[in-house]
Amino acid sequence: MEQTPLITNDAVVLGILMVILAFVFRTSHSDNPRWKKFYGVVPSLLLCYFIPSLFSTFGIISGEHSNLYFVASRYLLPTSLVLLTISIDLPGVMRLGPKAITMFFTGTVGIVIGGPLAIWLVALFSPETVGMGTDDVWRGLTTIAGSWIGGGANQTAMKEVFEVSDEVFSALVAVDVIVANIWMAGLLWAAGRAKEIDARTGADASAIDHVRQKVAEYRASIIKIPTLTDTMTVLAVGFAVTAIAHAGADFLAPFLLENAPQLQRFSLTSHFFWLIVIATTLGMILSSRSEVRRLEGVGASRLGSAFLYVLVATIGMKMDLTAIFRQPGLFVVGAVWISIHAILLIVMMRIIKAPVFFLAVGSQANVGGAASAPIVASAFHPALAPVGVLLAVLGYAVGTYAAWFCGILMQFATRG
Repeated sequence: MEQTPLITNDAVVLGILMVILAFVFRTSHSDNPRWKKFYGVVPSLLLCYFIPSLFSTFGIISGEHSNLYFVASRYLLPTSLVLLTISIDLPGVMRLGPKAITMFFTGTVGIVIGGPLAIWLVALFSPETVGMGTDDVWRGLTTIAGSWIGGGANQTAMKEVFEVSDEVFSALVAVDVIVANIWMAGLLWAAGRAKEIDARTGADASAIDHVRQKVAEYRASIIKIPTLTDTMTVLAVGFAVTAIAHAGADFLAPFLLENAPQLQRFSLTSHFFWLIVIATTLGMILSSRSEVRRLEGVGASRLGSAFLYVLVATIGMKMDLTAIFRQPGLFVVGAVWISIHAILLIVMMRIIKAPVFFLAVGSQANVGGAASAPIVASAFHPALAPVGVLLAVLGYAVGTYAAWFCGILMQFATRG
């Protein structure tokens, strides 16, 4: 029986989590040389998971005795997806050129096929590592697929859709964060040598200047100091779409379970699956209306990201820091998986002679999502950070579908 934590009042727990998030954000953006040096080594996103997990490990708070994760995953997560997705400017993405989009979707394909391939390759040497013939491991790996095609929102979606146990999820969150951040470090290294790499591959980087100019013009045209009316409008759009998504899921999930129970194998009878799919789809539809997309100028994605980080913190307090030591072989699966993703991107970059910027941002828009894609983009030039956000939002849009498909492929790979 699990020990009761020191603090069980959710109002107090939420306050603790918000203070932790504020501490991480303020120190990670501090001009203090010591903090700059610290965050040059330790990614801020890792701390948003890690610090709440420490509080949980030492018995101060516990995800098992709190309803905050349920609230964040059912209410804040779909709202976050809506607010991040409505800002997607499909014509703007197309103006980045076919190479940017090609590299982004190459990265997506690398994650989708990399998961089942990693399972198959590791199973040749250690079938017990990937749980051949069982459900736990492949289900858990779907959360990495969700995280690596969009970010934390899709990761949580896959956890709920495929009913991943907290024990397996704890181990795989550690694999996800550590492997992904090692890869991001490699991308930041490439950013510092972009001109040299582009010269070697014969890539024409002149399009980057054009993108930078277009992004700056677009942001300047829509950004303004939000009024209370603006903020209430953004929240109304987000939560109204979430309400519609809940209503749709309430109807579709039981209807399909009753009339087409065979679809349960593909998670199509899951309430949470339809909640996320409907919210994402409606967000994409709304993004086609310029008046809705302009809500980005008054902080739509900023509010969406705030909700997302609350979710990240509630996930963190469910983490078991000792779980990874019980399943070290999962690190091998993660390393093989990210290597397949990287190899595909490098091969495609050489074939189409894409600038390394498109490789780095296209990859991180998948693997890191909106939390870290701007970091990699700004490593090339600060004005290019919004390009990372733009592609990361595209990752949110396709992540639900692609990660689910990857999960189905991993299910077949595990069962031989």
